[in-house]
Amino acid sequence: MTLVTRTRARAVETLTLDSPDNRNALSAALVGELADALTDAGKDTDVRAIVLTHTGNTFSAGADLRDPPPPQALTGLLRQIVELPKPVVARITGHVRAGGLGLLAACDIAAASTEATFAFTEVRIGVAPAVISLPLLPRTDPRALARYYLTGERFDAPAATTTGLLTTHGDDVDATLAPILDGLRRAAPDALAETKRLLTAKVLETFDRDAADLTALSARLFSSPQAREGMTAFLERRDPAWVV
Repeated sequence: MTLVTRTRARAVETLTLDSPDNRNALSAALVGELADALTDAGKDTDVRAIVLTHTGNTFSAGADLRDPPPPQALTGLLRQIVELPKPVVARITGHVRAGGLGLLAACDIAAASTEATFAFTEVRIGVAPAVISLPLLPRTDPRALARYYLTGERFDAPAATTTGLLTTHGDDVDATLAPILDGLRRAAPDALAETKRLLTAKVLETFDRDAADLTALSARLFSSPQAREGMTAFLERRDPAWVV
């Protein structure tokens, strides 16, 4: 079964997360397929930019708790998006949770419909937004983000734009993206690559400095007793034991 579909129109490659039955959760298989698709698009000289989108009502629900990818695989995928020599544009028309926000933050431009919602749910299952912080923290307002990191609250597209998580939002995300994609099509490929390199330098410095430590932190937390209780509670649709 294909978990990431590929289409192309006027030099823009669209990669669609297509596992709606589990809300496009980041399984080992989906992460691997997406990495392969990004590699192919990055090497294709006919591709000017990449759009990352989804089927169903959820862009990504975060890590697949039944088949999670190794932390190193998610770290590698996020870095791959940041390092890709072509702009990657996120197109969101649904919900984004936990690890899915890492994918969103790794993209160069992110647009969402006003129906989209967002939440860093890690703290509610006993872990932390560790690996996804690599692209998130350099690109967002830390004071605005702190509330959502610490509480796991759901927030909307206007709030996501205010924090810097989104570039823009609108009722019709395709209309919102149309001038952006037109601008990318008008840009010279080598100039795009070098301009992206300028924009991502600080993000890659964060990867170089912190990736090993945050990957280890993620692995440690996911194997902790609190995480086991939190994930069991989530799958059983009940509150974990620490809720007061």
